[in-house]
Amino acid sequence: MNQFNLFIELIRLKKPIGFMLLFWPCAWGLTLAYDFSKDLNNYFFYLTLFFLGSVLMRSAGCIVNDIIDKEFDKKVFRTKDRPIASNQISIRIGIFYVIILCFLALTVLLNFNSFTIFLALGSMPLAFTYPLMKRFTYWPQLFLGITFNYGLILGWTAIKGQIDIVAIIFYLGAIFWTLGYDTIYGYQDIKDDEIIGLKSTSIKFKNNPRKFLTLCYSIFLVNLLITGFFIELNSFFYLTFILIILQMIYFQLKKLDIKNSFECLAIFKSNNLLGLMVLISLIGGKM
Repeated sequence: MNQFNLFIELIRLKKPIGFMLLFWPCAWGLTLAYDFSKDLNNYFFYLTLFFLGSVLMRSAGCIVNDIIDKEFDKKVFRTKDRPIASNQISIRIGIFYVIILCFLALTVLLNFNSFTIFLALGSMPLAFTYPLMKRFTYWPQLFLGITFNYGLILGWTAIKGQIDIVAIIFYLGAIFWTLGYDTIYGYQDIKDDEIIGLKSTSIKFKNNPRKFLTLCYSIFLVNLLITGFFIELNSFFYLTFILIILQMIYFQLKKLDIKNSFECLAIFKSNNLLGLMVLISLIGGKM
């Protein structure tokens, strides 16, 4: 039972924000591509597959991250008690868990068309090399955005069987959404990261975070608006779009205090609600 609890802690299952932020772009891409005049059973079937895939791949990614960052995690107050960093789970067992999780994710992936399977397998190097980026560049959050929002493309191709310009536009915008919220998340560890020599956009833009975050979120919002225009979404989308803007501008930017780690975490977590709001706006906009 103790090993089971350690496994749950290792994959962050009690912190669903991680796999939900991976899931929302998948749901967005699927919703954009799906024809809601047809049987909805397929929509919910694919939605369930993407949810399961998000949980499994995020879990595997957490373990890989903890293995790679073991020595760094020991030196950061927030992460020093993680199972691998504290030697409660060995690296060998961690690798075993990763293999099992990836195998389960593969069984989920095989339910999609061949083009989607090919694209998903091509994203694997991105998923497992992201933890290394903070050692070499101040832009690890950009790599996270490229990886975390890849599901938007997969959601689109799962229905369409091809990549179209609309999906690319939305994908590029979503990358900046992740770049923004993960920069906010990084302010929790900024002091420790600077001491041990890790890099991030949180450190790079610490003197003027609101200016950088405003740019990131503006690009996301503009690309979302362009997507709605191309798909010819109805007025419901534009009404909820206003609420999305208010959530980003008021709660995330106005309330930001980079010296308050609890506030940064709360703002970061609020992006789960934002992901849901975008999904509702897309569904309603297509009805």
